[in-house]
Amino acid sequence: MKKTIINPVIKDQVTFTQTAEETGGRITSLLVKLMPGGGTPMHYHKNFSETFAVMEGTLTLTTKKSRFTLSSGQKFTVEKEVTHRFSNESNAPVIFTTVILPGSTGFENALRILYGLAEDGATNKKGVPKSLQTLAVISTMSDMHAAGAGALFTPLFGLLNSIARMNGLEKKLLSRYCI
Repeated sequence: MKKTIINPVIKDQVTFTQTAEETGGRITSLLVKLMPGGGTPMHYHKNFSETFAVMEGTLTLTTKKSRFTLSSGQKFTVEKEVTHRFSNESNAPVIFTTVILPGSTGFENALRILYGLAEDGATNKKGVPKSLQTLAVISTMSDMHAAGAGALFTPLFGLLNSIARMNGLEKKLLSRYCI
């Protein structure tokens, strides 16, 4: 499996420095190069915490209660169940590490699938899969739960994910992008 993946649509780069498989499930560690304007929507994870540590540039972190920027040498941990997003609001790439505890093969696979879909032209300009079923599978696999208005789609995503699993979509995505 590739250690470094690049999203050709949004130009972000992720290097898997430690995977859940390599560490017996203890940790997933990523080195991320996030381009200007990049980031995630508000979301939370039920099964793991994320620690962001900036190596170069500035990373904006937003939670329900606060919004702040991390600069080179600073880090912050987002605990399980805490709604958050990260973004690059600067004009230069930001390079940071993300450590996920405990490690998550599902999260790792979701990233590989997202970047692979972008490479195949199956995402929009923001890198979001064009297929709602695929998006539902990736959201479930990554333990990424939408917050705010996006939470309204949770029941629909649950249904679409069930249908996608019955139709073998999850297995197809895994075999195409994660082997």
